[in-house]
Amino acid sequence: MLRRLFTLLLVFALIPRLNAADLPDLGDVSASELSPLAERKLGESIVRDLRWRDPSYLDDPEVEDYVATMGRRLVAHSPASQQDFDFFVIRDTTLNAFALPGGFIGVHTGLLLAAESESELASVLGHEISHVAQRHIAQMFGKQGQTSMMMLASLLVAVLAARSNSQVSEAAIVAGQAGAIQAQLAYTRDFEREADRIGLQIVEGAGYDVRGMPAFFERLQRASRLYENNAPSYLRTHPLTGERIADMENRVAQMHYRQVVDSQDFAFMKAKLRVAGEPAADAVREFEGVLAKQPNDAAARYGLARALLSAGRAEDAGRTLEPLRVSVKPSMFVDSLAAEQRAAAGDREGAVKILQAAQNRFPDSRSVRYSLIETLLQAGRGAEAGMIARAGVQSKADDARMWAFVARAEAAQGRRAGQHRAQAEVYVLRGSLPAAIEQLDLARRAGDADFYESSAIDARMRELKERAKDEKLERQRSGR
Repeated sequence: MLRRLFTLLLVFALIPRLNAADLPDLGDVSASELSPLAERKLGESIVRDLRWRDPSYLDDPEVEDYVATMGRRLVAHSPASQQDFDFFVIRDTTLNAFALPGGFIGVHTGLLLAAESESELASVLGHEISHVAQRHIAQMFGKQGQTSMMMLASLLVAVLAARSNSQVSEAAIVAGQAGAIQAQLAYTRDFEREADRIGLQIVEGAGYDVRGMPAFFERLQRASRLYENNAPSYLRTHPLTGERIADMENRVAQMHYRQVVDSQDFAFMKAKLRVAGEPAADAVREFEGVLAKQPNDAAARYGLARALLSAGRAEDAGRTLEPLRVSVKPSMFVDSLAAEQRAAAGDREGAVKILQAAQNRFPDSRSVRYSLIETLLQAGRGAEAGMIARAGVQSKADDARMWAFVARAEAAQGRRAGQHRAQAEVYVLRGSLPAAIEQLDLARRAGDADFYESSAIDARMRELKERAKDEKLERQRSGR
């Protein structure tokens, strides 16, 4: 399937209107028709489709938290430190990462597992951040004024879906459209060299080992020889040459040497992905084998405990995990797993206590906050869950998961108007305005809202109806 798809992409890449030969070289970004606001809106549209419609999207807040934390550390040392970035993970065994318009960066689980050090992973993220910071995507797509933003978004989603889903519907149409855009996604060599140079500066500034970049790309190049007539996905959209690797090595040789020890969460993250990627019984045997040889391997102990829990052996998981909790420094991965184990063993109040302590230790962790809210709801403590969830949406209004928690907490307390009003925001963030408007109508008719809440519901309904009308006009103009 991959070879057939790649052949189609090569054929359709010759479409004249989007020929890669017409891509602009490095130049004045201000001349681009794709403004920063348009980039962000386009990226939001693409990621919304991935998040809610693509089964390969990894719905694991803990892994996403880890990647996002590393990403924010790198962004802080980039030329785009004031720009919003969002990081997400795709469940796919291929070695790939990609930047989308507007600062959205996706990473495949295959790449996370293949990275041999945190510095290698940081080098890939730094490279992608550089593409965004230098607005390479804007320069590639900005002059394609004949293609509407909505159509461009749908075609980009088609590329991503076709790459990760072997059963793509309407394959001929998708391949035809996606092939044209795939030609645009391939960065020029000038863009790649610039991203290498700036990426190295970002990695160094963030405190990682810059040797991770040439090491990772050299391994990618070696891996490409294992593919029959193809290259790893990352190399198809990021052309790699021996000259680029040599240039990276020369730059690294002139930079300050720094030996960086990986964080323990890097190993825990990889162990969690390995457990999720195979049957629980196989994962149990795998990590038992590692622990038999290396009894002090913290990541293997964590992996075994998680595998035992996945296999329904909660008590065994607890006994395996307990020594880890006292032997390693605090980790959101270990605390969250301990809470899961307690809840699975029927001790929800114990799980709540673990997560409350974890939230105090990791106040910026969304995954810990999600777990705490979920556990409070399961323990029948809806009012407490609602307070935390409402604080969450006040600090980040585009968090659909948190809005869903608000809706559940309101329902648990018998507040129907509040439940439907919060559920409306979930549908807005999922891109379904008709469903959101319907929820607001249910909230208005619930009969338990006070004057102020009723006024807010009416105002939000008027706003969404106006937005729905504008979107309908846009679809008509674009012929969709």
